[in-house]
Amino acid sequence: MYFILERIENAIQKLGGTLDNIVRTRIYVSNITHWEIVARIHGEKFKTIQPVTTLIEARLVGECLVEVEAEAIVC
Repeated sequence: MYFILERIENAIQKLGGTLDNIVRTRIYVSNITHWEIVARIHGEKFKTIQPVTTLIEARLVGECLVEVEAEAIVC
């Protein structure tokens, strides 16, 4: 999860933004029992930003355990 959030942060920085520009995240987990650790890590990274967040259990491609989508507004 840390790796995914770092990649998202790097992509937004390349567009001239920061994590503060994120307004929404969607987190897909292959097993809902992992919700607590995923939520904790997300909370650490976004504790002061507090984007709208949805956590969904889904069948993910391959052996992926977590997938994260982030929407940001960068002007």
